[in-house]
Amino acid sequence: MTFVAVFLFPFSVLAYSEYIIPGGENIGIEIKSRGVMVIGFYKVNGTQDNNALRIGDVITAINDQEVNTINELIESINELIVDNRVNVTYLRGRTGNRKTTLTLAQVDGVYKTGLYVKDSITGIGTLTYIDPNTLIYGALGHEIIESATKKQVEVRTGIIFRSFITGVDRSSNGVPGGKNARFHYNTEYGDVTKNTNYGIFGNYNIALPNRDPLRVGTKDDIEVGKAHIYTVLEGEKVEQFEIMINRIIKDTRIKNIHFKITDERLLSKTGGVVQGMSGSPIIQNDMIIGAVTHVITNQVDTGFGIFITTMLEEGER
Repeated sequence: MTFVAVFLFPFSVLAYSEYIIPGGENIGIEIKSRGVMVIGFYKVNGTQDNNALRIGDVITAINDQEVNTINELIESINELIVDNRVNVTYLRGRTGNRKTTLTLAQVDGVYKTGLYVKDSITGIGTLTYIDPNTLIYGALGHEIIESATKKQVEVRTGIIFRSFITGVDRSSNGVPGGKNARFHYNTEYGDVTKNTNYGIFGNYNIALPNRDPLRVGTKDDIEVGKAHIYTVLEGEKVEQFEIMINRIIKDTRIKNIHFKITDERLLSKTGGVVQGMSGSPIIQNDMIIGAVTHVITNQVDTGFGIFITTMLEEGER
């Protein structure tokens, strides 16, 4: 009998690259939602019994005919309404399909639903990274929430595109500021395929930025002490600013890196962390280690970041 010795060597396979391109560019973001989201109500005689629907519900079909846009919703209602009523299929949170009957009122020949609805969201944020091998990008480091409903938006389609910073409203304690931008929709950088608790992700579809890749730093590589962020304060110029990492929280999926802005020029321009800065990559010891995600509203020169490895893992799922 012959025996063959088999030696097993432990190994790990990274779905993402060991070196990635840091971002810092300001991006415009447009997401078209799955279905049409209810964001409010208005009074119209005859629609008062529409109380089965709530703010945040997502209408997906009228009389079993799929709708994803406001125009499709209007066209389906006009086509399928019977006795001022239509059957509505909708989603609430993570539950399955629900159904109700919507009663409409006709005012001056136009059917009124009593609903305020939205089918897309547009905003700005910061590109965090691009994986040069897979061309997957990550941005923001947190989810996109519809402001009226406070609900996470489910992506049907979406794009990231060129934007130009025109000014910054400074933050002050209790009142976070924000970047102001001019959009250039015709210059698309990539698509949006996912909106998750850890950022938005998709495929980067144009030439890569002329910037050296940096090694991916794990949570064990991060140190308390000086680091930098890349972000845009004017036009499209990505600049580096100094921060101080005060604390590293390893046992959570978000709010992992507690930091304070120490760069006087950044503080003079912004007052602290501002909206639109989310996704700004955090660099330490020539490694990309995370992304800015949150401001502490009562102390706006401080904030939190997420581990870059969390974003990379989510982007590859």
